[in-house]
Amino acid sequence: MNLEIKKEGGFEYIDEGQGEVLLLLHGLFGALSNWQGVVSYFQKNYRVVIPLMPLYEMPLPQASVPGLVEFVEDFVGFKKLSNLTLLGNSLGGHVALEYTLKNPEHVSRLVLTGSSGLFEDSMGGSFPKRGNYGFVKERVEYTFYDPATATKDLVDEVFDITNSNTKVLRIISIAKSAQRNNLGKDLGKIHAPTLLIWGLNDTITPPIVAHEFNRLIHNSELHFIDHCCHAPMMEHPETFNSILERFLLKTAAV
Repeated sequence: MNLEIKKEGGFEYIDEGQGEVLLLLHGLFGALSNWQGVVSYFQKNYRVVIPLMPLYEMPLPQASVPGLVEFVEDFVGFKKLSNLTLLGNSLGGHVALEYTLKNPEHVSRLVLTGSSGLFEDSMGGSFPKRGNYGFVKERVEYTFYDPATATKDLVDEVFDITNSNTKVLRIISIAKSAQRNNLGKDLGKIHAPTLLIWGLNDTITPPIVAHEFNRLIHNSELHFIDHCCHAPMMEHPETFNSILERFLLKTAAV
């Protein structure tokens, strides 16, 4: 399916289906298309909303995890959303955690997959070198268990981003903010039912990170997907959707 991007109030977003809101947040090099399998499956019974986070356009002083949380707060307010099931991958998970801590009254459930917030080895410990397509391709492939998941379109997109000075400055600023912003001491304050879906072969936020999230977030459950790295919803969409659907049904308001 082709995702229709809507533009309204200075925001760009996906808004498909009707019912309880699933609000999806993508990662630093992520895109709306990362969630395509989730949208196509859940839009039958839920309203699936994905804001395109302004990672490369936001003012440089605001290019940070707190700045992105403010963006999500503004978007939720503009769209008058409530009773959210908040899903985040990688940096999107970090933003989801911070949003939940600041706005617990708006979040009924939390779903994290490959989330930062405790530890992450971003891009394999090194930033993509400008102008070196082979290096960028290798680093993007590092994100997935099966390198073939890193399509040419995806590699081209990341390559274009790393060749823009303004985009790179914002990426570095956001990445440094995420590394400084360790949430370990705050996770015990989260009371919303929380689902952790992790790649067993995640090299960026390894399985030990998932176990630590599970330990620190009291009302949480952890599921691993084998032969899977940092983006389970892209690498194993059917398994990911099955785990998520069971969680949504189990935690549905009576």
